[in-house]
Amino acid sequence: MSQVQEHALPPEASALDEATAARVEELIEEEEGAQNRHRGWLAVACGAGAVAMSLFHLYAAIWIVPTMYLRYAHVGFMLCLTFLLYPVAKRFRHRLMAWDLLLFAAALYVTWYLVAGGYDLQDRYIFPETWDLVVGWALIILVLEATRRTTGWIMPAISIAFMLYAFFGNLLPRPWQHQGYDALRLIPHLTITLDGIFGTAVDVSSTLIILFTIFGAVLQVTGAGKFFVDLSFALLGRRASAAGRTVVLSSFLLGGPSGSGVATTVTLGAVAWPMMKRVGYHPADAGGLLAAGGLGAIISPPVLGAAAFLIAEFLKISYLQVITMAIVPTCLYYASLLFMVELDQRRIGIAGGDDQEMGESAGALLSRYWFHLSSLVSIVAFLLVGYSATLSVVYASGVAAVLSWLRRECRMTPARLWQALRDGSVQVLNVAATCACAGIIVGVVTLTGLGLKFSEIAISYAGGSLPLTALYTGLIVWVIGLAVPVTASYIISAVIAAPALTKLGVPDYAAHMFIFYYAVLSEVSPPTALSPFAAAAITGAGPYETTMQAWKYTLPAFLLPFVFVTDPIGTGLLLQLRPGMTWLDAGWVTLLSTIGLALLAAACQGYLLRLLGALDRALLVLAGLLLVFPAPLEALSEWLLGRDLPSPHWLGLAVAAVALAIQGVGKARSRA
Repeated sequence: MSQVQEHALPPEASALDEATAARVEELIEEEEGAQNRHRGWLAVACGAGAVAMSLFHLYAAIWIVPTMYLRYAHVGFMLCLTFLLYPVAKRFRHRLMAWDLLLFAAALYVTWYLVAGGYDLQDRYIFPETWDLVVGWALIILVLEATRRTTGWIMPAISIAFMLYAFFGNLLPRPWQHQGYDALRLIPHLTITLDGIFGTAVDVSSTLIILFTIFGAVLQVTGAGKFFVDLSFALLGRRASAAGRTVVLSSFLLGGPSGSGVATTVTLGAVAWPMMKRVGYHPADAGGLLAAGGLGAIISPPVLGAAAFLIAEFLKISYLQVITMAIVPTCLYYASLLFMVELDQRRIGIAGGDDQEMGESAGALLSRYWFHLSSLVSIVAFLLVGYSATLSVVYASGVAAVLSWLRRECRMTPARLWQALRDGSVQVLNVAATCACAGIIVGVVTLTGLGLKFSEIAISYAGGSLPLTALYTGLIVWVIGLAVPVTASYIISAVIAAPALTKLGVPDYAAHMFIFYYAVLSEVSPPTALSPFAAAAITGAGPYETTMQAWKYTLPAFLLPFVFVTDPIGTGLLLQLRPGMTWLDAGWVTLLSTIGLALLAAACQGYLLRLLGALDRALLVLAGLLLVFPAPLEALSEWLLGRDLPSPHWLGLAVAAVALAIQGVGKARSRA
């Protein structure tokens, strides 16, 4: 009997024992929601609805569908499928209850009302009819319930709090106070216009995110995920000692097919953990590296996380520009991971006799499955030719489907095509619900002017200091990310926190990239640190010990974004030149950041040329901070000493040289 979107583990994870697999499945459900597993005609009907959703969006990408109707239909599909596939509570799983059918019918009616009302409904949003308000309230309740089912209760609770702020903000003290809005003004703004539920977030979800999830599903059903893991292992030596390097490379390649930090962590862990254990990795160290690989999958071009598509829409730039801005930070992130892996291998030592070659060679894999690589490259190729992001991903999906017929075991048969179209829609439901719910927050912020009020408050608390404002902003984004998914965290922070940075002269693209990277950190931050928890379930380490190790490995993701906004030439890391900058400046800040991150990585690992003592570690931390954060340290020096810190970059290089000299002398003495 067919089933709709089970939370099946990736094929590579089949080696996990039953208890571990069950725990990992629970963590995936925490990230994506617990789904029903219908059987028989109900499974076929739900699958047909999901396939219809994918086909509709593919049609809309090629042939023009008016924006308003596309957003209405997208939210309607999301609501209907959510109430069929996600239970009201876990104890009702795998059963379709009467209230699910009632909510499904209500979602159908609300969608019909919006589509049938069309432009007439839009024209009367200032003076809505009574039934417009009734349908508007119903839509808000449906969106809140769909979001609760797919992502938990926190996001709906935050949205309700923002609505209460809109209703009763006139009762608050300054500077939070506003004039207050009644239902006659707020509900149509949130439910009829394109500034609330059907705003920017839903636009991105309906035009880009769903198409990329379909693309990822196509790659997954044709075997691309397994190929990327096997190729990474083959390229890096085919030996057990290459397990750490394999995690780093394959996390980059797996970013497109999985689209999930937890799924990537599980896929890598099932393959790499036995080898990492064999060569001496501690379970917590291995789990931290696996979680860091999962995080890397979300920030890696050409297919970044869902929030990256929102950056393009918020800034009104092309997705190719977002990819371009992510290139150098991604390279530095993986370079730091590789550096830590190499230090791991020297610190742990490689187990000698059990390091035999395993698996096929890279040449053998490429000769048979080279076409999987062309699928990822084709997206960038279509973008460079001049196609839009939507058309590029549709054509790339077509290329992947056609090329899959080069190998019998990879062919996109009708059954696999059905599975890819079904999975592409089902996998986007939690993101689409989050985007719709976030639209409530964005609508309230735009109506009340909360974003400007918040930026003024943040700047005043920071005393007008850019480094302190950036620090406060990073903490705010991080705290929000502890409770809500990456996409929601980015949307909330983009409308509330970004204005504070731009008011102090930070370019809007740098501010949004800063917020994007800190929103992504929720993947490795408790209490929602699902990737480290999944890795801990595989390795058997403690979840919070694994989380701390994940923080160690993701050090660049925590620190590098501050360079974008605090260093005058820091935007060079985004390949964007501010007035007066040259490409030499961009190369210089990239070089300094690379050296600084390497020094900080060594300090975190406690090993460079030999084990680090307290003095060695302190010198490396100081040198790394001087190289990566010269502007904040200059501001701190001026505040404490009343004068600027002279030449922080060169001072950092000098301190690094001293630290290396001490390490070299200590190593020579230990040999003697």
